[in-house]
Amino acid sequence: MKIKQPLKGSEIIGRIPSLGVTKYLRNGTVVTRVSTSYGRSNTPKQFIQRQRMRHSLALWKELSRWSPMFTESKTAYHRFLSLANQLPVVYLPKDKSSVRGTLLMPGIPVSEGSLQPIWQWIGEQQDTPALITDRKADDLWPNEVFLLYSVEQQFFREDCPQVSFKMREVKRDEFTMVDGCLALVDNDFANEMKGWALVRVMGRNCSTQSIVTRCTYYEQYTTEEALEAAAKSYGGLR
Repeated sequence: MKIKQPLKGSEIIGRIPSLGVTKYLRNGTVVTRVSTSYGRSNTPKQFIQRQRMRHSLALWKELSRWSPMFTESKTAYHRFLSLANQLPVVYLPKDKSSVRGTLLMPGIPVSEGSLQPIWQWIGEQQDTPALITDRKADDLWPNEVFLLYSVEQQFFREDCPQVSFKMREVKRDEFTMVDGCLALVDNDFANEMKGWALVRVMGRNCSTQSIVTRCTYYEQYTTEEALEAAAKSYGGLR
């Protein structure tokens, strides 16, 4: 798997054994390659970190198609990886990782910026599923724009999970008021294989937001049993 990003500032070029990745220059672009073979060294700590990095890189590959805003760092790529490092580690066996298997979970970062975050959750409005926020309608700025990031987990090649992202601008007349706050009401918010994040944007600034979802499918890949099964698929730990 390769992830490309422009070369900016100082950059480590070469193999990083502890992460199981190699960085190299190609036509002025830094390419990050995730190793599919661990060689001789594969301690539990190394394996866990490689699993974390592999999943974060696969998520970024999908999210980056939508040019997400991470304005608090030199590159969105590096800041996303730093934030994604806080997610639970998921242990996917080799046959799923090799085809960029990815899992939907709450907390996947989609933006980071200096604007006040929107607190949001999945609830109901008059018995209809809704994405409810704490953003007061009376506090809206004229030039405030809302972007809705959505993510869906699907299954390809038997039971291999993969997520895909979408993003669109939300017009103000799409919102419903719930106790004076903005909410989006739609039966789609009941889907347990989808997640959402509403991002505030004003010019080049945005709010820091992450995915909210009802999905719990990923939890089966966070257990000790999942760790052992994934490690075995790579030849075991040493």
